[in-house]
Amino acid sequence: MDNQKYHGGPPSVPNPPPYSEKQPYDQQAYPAAVNPMQPPYHPYIPPYGTGPSQGAIIQSPQHTIFVSSVQPCNEPDHLVFSILTMIFCCLPLGIAALFFSIKTRDANHARNVTEAQRNSRMARNLAISAFGVGLAFLVAYIVFFVVLFSSYNN
Repeated sequence: MDNQKYHGGPPSVPNPPPYSEKQPYDQQAYPAAVNPMQPPYHPYIPPYGTGPSQGAIIQSPQHTIFVSSVQPCNEPDHLVFSILTMIFCCLPLGIAALFFSIKTRDANHARNVTEAQRNSRMARNLAISAFGVGLAFLVAYIVFFVVLFSSYNN
């Protein structure tokens, strides 16, 4: 390898600009702070010939306020049903029902009607499914022991 072609280090970084001694550091001008919440004033220039020549008239911007009615959102969250099916029936489906119950409660607080309805329906369906699975396991358990004890008695 040629040493003239290979430099072997990172690419060179340009040096920072030199120090200016015209103004001390604490007296240097800073850019003006702009308030992002307050809109800037726009000059209003009337059409030519409509009034005295006074130049531009400064007027503040007009604010528009939209008022919309918010529907009250009070979808049932099925929280108690979800907790009971989680504890007594089927743990995985009960956990999923609890998750959607909490999401329903959050959507109710956020006034999001469609999301609250969707999550409420999902929590109810999962809780009913967990109850059904738990009931099926209970019936299977009872049938198993009835068959087991009847075979010992014969």
